[in-house]
Amino acid sequence: MIVWTARVFATYVHDLNPIALPIYGGLALRWYGLAYLLGFLAGFLLLRNLAQRGLWVMKPEQVGDFIAGCALFGVFLGGRLGYILFYQIPKVGWKSVVDDPLLVLRVWEGGMASHGGILGLAIFTWFYARKHRVSWARLADGLCVVGPVGLFFGRAANFINGELYGRVASGIPWAVKFPQSLVQESEETQAMAWQACVRLDPSLATADSLEPLIAAARKSPELSEALGGFLQARHPSQVYEGLLEGLVLFLILWGVRLRFPKAPAGLVTGLFFSLYAIFRIFGEHFREPDAALVGAFTKGQFFSFFMFLFAGLFFTHAWREWKRQQGERVH
Repeated sequence: MIVWTARVFATYVHDLNPIALPIYGGLALRWYGLAYLLGFLAGFLLLRNLAQRGLWVMKPEQVGDFIAGCALFGVFLGGRLGYILFYQIPKVGWKSVVDDPLLVLRVWEGGMASHGGILGLAIFTWFYARKHRVSWARLADGLCVVGPVGLFFGRAANFINGELYGRVASGIPWAVKFPQSLVQESEETQAMAWQACVRLDPSLATADSLEPLIAAARKSPELSEALGGFLQARHPSQVYEGLLEGLVLFLILWGVRLRFPKAPAGLVTGLFFSLYAIFRIFGEHFREPDAALVGAFTKGQFFSFFMFLFAGLFFTHAWREWKRQQGERVH
């Protein structure tokens, strides 16, 4: 009974496998890629539902092509370039891209910036709206309603991968020990963790980095337990951000879209930018910075401040349209 109780209340050592399904010859379906697939599928179904209800500017049969364009030119291109420009290059310099240009295309290895994806979607929808001669604000309103669903799946994949983990936590029962956070510990602690794991699995003696050790711990409860003894419990910040930027934001925007079907164009988009920025700035307080700070703020917080500017522009557009609608009713 005592042993069982200790296991229940012991801090969980993260041991989830990033690979959802091995395929053949080293190829595999990763949770990271599956998360994007689920996000696009959910976005397609939800947008089609809005279109069928007459709550979006596009027709139901146009949703498939729109989502495909958003996936390729908005999320993947924008998100990957955003990561390269905002995080990769400032951290290791241009040489990493010059020496390996295909790095830009290898999205399955991880490394996507949500702010870059949002910017990419904004640019894509602007061109799409011009091509199809529809209101950019109304087009964006529909996309912003379903966008948080994709963010939710993305954060879920971050947690499964054990990446973008939180700051050191104390006194909370849901704290998690993330093996990848071993890089945050001192060289002495890393050496002791490596030696403890080698005693359990001598084949790790030839490892030239921490990655083989972390990968082996995912498959061995004994190694995971040994490694956990050298890790600090941390906030599962991926879960916090997934709930705030994903689930909560979606419920708010979906409710507004259904409750106010005649809301002026741009209102939902303005709400998305402002609420996402608030949730992201708050959530970053619990996340271990993965890049150099910008003054007193993390890069995620810094870029979020600019989203208030976009929110203000869309709110202004919505207010002007509302005034115009009021004027038409008077006449």
